[in-house]
Amino acid sequence: MKINTTTTISRRAIVFIITTLLFSQAWAQEKLTFTHQDTLRGSVTPERAWWDLTHYHLDVRVNPTEKSIKGVNTISYRVLQTEKIMQIDLQQPLNIEKVTQNGKSLNFRRDGNAFFITLNEPQQPGTFQKVEVYYGGIPQVSANPPWSGGVTWQKDKKGNPFVATSCQGDGASLWWPCKDHMYDEPDSMQISVTVPQNLIDVSNGRLRKVVQNNDGTKTFHWFVTNPINNYGVNVNIGDYVNFFEKFKGEKGTLDCNYYVLREDLEKAKKQFKEVPRMLQAFEHWFGPYPFYEDSYKLVQVPYLGMEHQSSVTYGNKFENGYLGKDLSGSGWGLKFDFIIVHESGHEWFANNITYKDIADMWIHESFTAYSENLFLDYHFGKKASSEYVIGTRKNIKNDRPIVGYYDVNYSGSGDMYYKGANMLHTLRQIVNNDEKWRSILRGLNKEFYHQTVTAAQIENYLSKQIGRDLSGFFQQYLRDVRIPQFEYQLRNNELTYRWANSVANFNIPVKVYLNNQEKWLEPTTTWQELPNVPANATVQVDSNFYVTAPQNNVK
Repeated sequence: MKINTTTTISRRAIVFIITTLLFSQAWAQEKLTFTHQDTLRGSVTPERAWWDLTHYHLDVRVNPTEKSIKGVNTISYRVLQTEKIMQIDLQQPLNIEKVTQNGKSLNFRRDGNAFFITLNEPQQPGTFQKVEVYYGGIPQVSANPPWSGGVTWQKDKKGNPFVATSCQGDGASLWWPCKDHMYDEPDSMQISVTVPQNLIDVSNGRLRKVVQNNDGTKTFHWFVTNPINNYGVNVNIGDYVNFFEKFKGEKGTLDCNYYVLREDLEKAKKQFKEVPRMLQAFEHWFGPYPFYEDSYKLVQVPYLGMEHQSSVTYGNKFENGYLGKDLSGSGWGLKFDFIIVHESGHEWFANNITYKDIADMWIHESFTAYSENLFLDYHFGKKASSEYVIGTRKNIKNDRPIVGYYDVNYSGSGDMYYKGANMLHTLRQIVNNDEKWRSILRGLNKEFYHQTVTAAQIENYLSKQIGRDLSGFFQQYLRDVRIPQFEYQLRNNELTYRWANSVANFNIPVKVYLNNQEKWLEPTTTWQELPNVPANATVQVDSNFYVTAPQNNVK
């Protein structure tokens, strides 16, 4: 993915940035200390900034017996500025053994998980170059996949190796050397994985060929024709069987391939009927599946699941819900397979639209958590959709802001899921026009197709399309932990009302029911008046808004 080197910042964006920095700095001083390694991992260092990543060819040999990895990543890039030091990331205990360019070895030094390579060839702006990075070792084992990164080494019921990678947050450099920052993606990628003869590797994109080697192994060559983020790259190894179907979608025929362990084939054939239902709903709401060229795959793995691009991984035990549970408590969560729907939703929000900095991880998780109730909306109706997303509010902690800290690889609160989904559900109410809301969601995926983005870009786009200044709205829900309160008083046939427990510029409209009659109000943080209201009127805020309206406000 090309780097956008020209950025226009509006006055509102500048105010937003300053406010966020002041808030973040105050919180950081109180609770957190970041290290030199955090900065090397989380920022666009000078050693990253001067070159634009264009292509990876990751060629790796996986040895399940030794639980080791050995290989080479050929990194192709375009020179943006004349420099000679390149940063490549690889986390311990793995080690870079050699780096070459044009057949000549290069010197490099290690600083924790970052390697700084000194290039000998002239790096002329506009030219295309490549380096080969040889590496190996025993990678970190994931202690709790997919929440902790690394490799999962397990066996199936027959004793065959069952291996998978997962690395969001901790970084792809846990298992392969790369430019491990989300702002820059390759335009395409080849993934070649060598495994024991009796096993199959499934990775991203389309399988181009399988080569039989003379040492009891096979090499699977996969090719991704679209930009792909680092953590979206995966290796899945097992005694897989494959079945497939073709989905008639908005852009034509989408190839859907499913890889599962032999003993689970019949269960998978039944459960994976969820995939076309998911695609129907999400193409309706978000637009065409973003990777027709690379196909859609659902791959069984020895952990719960993950949104690896065009190679979505699955471990939900072939049950509806989240491991058989309804996270909303509404009953609607058992109407669909949570992992198939949620992780596939990330194809639009994470793999198509990708955050530049993990501090904005809410762009991935809030929209994708929200996609669950849009799936329900499409198949079961608006009431089911609302009941589900409102039900997930019981999981919100309001412990810290949803936005994290920039340039240090630090994400925000886990509330980015359920609070984020309810924030977007509230925004749908503000739009108050479902076809317009649908066009905005589809427009997001078209406007930022295959791009890495900032929070400001997404927020500004939504403000522009909705036609109102949403800076206070996003400040409240993304960068504050308070739930806004609709305060009101009834006195002398007059309703007075305002927003409280909120940021100063929080000013969204709200739907209320006065004596069960719908009424739209435009509260601000100062008291406003509505005359000619019966003295004994009942006041109820529409529950689709993620706000509170304490009963003791009635006087």
